[in-house]
Amino acid sequence: MKSLADVVGASGLSGYAIVALVLFVFAFLLILIPLVAPSRDAEFEADGRLPLDDLTPITGRTPSAQPTARPQPHA
Repeated sequence: MKSLADVVGASGLSGYAIVALVLFVFAFLLILIPLVAPSRDAEFEADGRLPLDDLTPITGRTPSAQPTARPQPHA
């Protein structure tokens, strides 16, 4: 009985695996290169400070709107 490796090896489909690998590496590089490009440093720096930016406070929130007591668990 032939093993699975023998059947797959004799089918002549190994070229598809090489093409798929080359396409994957090409797509990976297309995604990676713009991310590490130095021209995006300022954009990443600004985006990193976004959660700490208090120039536009959220309206509608007051200390009285917050719950003052924790709800008691049911027995």
